[in-house]
Amino acid sequence: MQSLSRAQARRIAVAAQGFLDPRHATPDLRTLNRTVARTGVLQIDSVNVLQRAHYMPLFSRMGPYDMALLDRASGRAPRRLVEYWAHVAAFMPVDLWPHMQHRMRHYRDRGHPWMAGVDFELASSLLGELDGRGRRTARDLDDGLPRDKQHWGWNWSEAKKALEYLFLAGEVAVAGRNAQFERVYDLPERVIPRAVLELPVPSDEEAHRELVRRAAVSHGVATARDLRDYYRMPVAQAGPAIATLVDDGELVPVEVEGWRQPAYLHRDARIPRRVAARALLSPFDPLVWERARTEALFDFHYRIEIYVPEEKRVHGYYVLPFLLGDRIVGRVDLKADRKVGVLRVHAAYAEPGAPPETATELAAELRSMAGWLGLADVVVARRGDLAASLRGALQVG
Repeated sequence: MQSLSRAQARRIAVAAQGFLDPRHATPDLRTLNRTVARTGVLQIDSVNVLQRAHYMPLFSRMGPYDMALLDRASGRAPRRLVEYWAHVAAFMPVDLWPHMQHRMRHYRDRGHPWMAGVDFELASSLLGELDGRGRRTARDLDDGLPRDKQHWGWNWSEAKKALEYLFLAGEVAVAGRNAQFERVYDLPERVIPRAVLELPVPSDEEAHRELVRRAAVSHGVATARDLRDYYRMPVAQAGPAIATLVDDGELVPVEVEGWRQPAYLHRDARIPRRVAARALLSPFDPLVWERARTEALFDFHYRIEIYVPEEKRVHGYYVLPFLLGDRIVGRVDLKADRKVGVLRVHAAYAEPGAPPETATELAAELRSMAGWLGLADVVVARRGDLAASLRGALQVG
């Protein structure tokens, strides 16, 4: 069996995620398509202390780009991306729609714990409303009944619960998001390209293999758990799919230094000798979203502390790892202070063994991010062992 060092596995993973691709001077839709082909999905999250999560992985790989590119690809015909529960809520390529039919059927038959007590008569009525009136938000269609606050403070009306059921069941699709970040729902035939809707629906087994295949391409090298997590698949679906892809030679069993579990290398994965990456990574970036994998690859312990009381936070509220080469060498707690036009670095920390150029390289990436966000300056607070050298590097620049 082939053996890989941890450094090789790390470089394979970073390359598979698109950090080996040269940045275009002016990123366009072709650049975006190439990047999403690497990441597979773009996780969506509502936190906007810096920038919405789905925009961030594109910046990390493409550099400063026009965010309207993603809005266009996901919100205008012919759509290249569509929102669905792929990893969690995420943008995925529209050609995955047929491969999600088994998941949609599961939700249609069994619902979801978050939507206990869905009014199916109301759901049918809402479908009729969308058919006749076109795209609408839940607020547009709200029946005015009392809301509940059972799920992390979410304030869902009965209409919202019914629409979310229809969304998971594939009976409605998301046509976009409005300025308040609310989903705008419509019928699938008015969102998904006709050519995609007319594709044959694969068998469940074929769909499972395709999801594992795409996860393997995006990971490069991965354990079975990693492969299952990428599209949130149960063991009963992913296990047979992995076995079939191994039998077909598409996945190659390997041993990775320090990993307790067997791993699988995608046959087309690149194994570069060097990766010259430099990127700030969103907490929801697919390179680091699975924390156990992040620790196994980078020896980097990472937890998001948004839901931790301030006095108990270790590194900060919205902390981004800093990737340099094929290592995570630091982390910064960031906030876009749009009122005064400043990117605030509330804290900056170096990882053990971070190279001497860490502060200089991080300063350059922070300037790039500030420009992309339309912020005029970067201001570094005193917290963290990297803060002083980072302030110095920014002053020199």
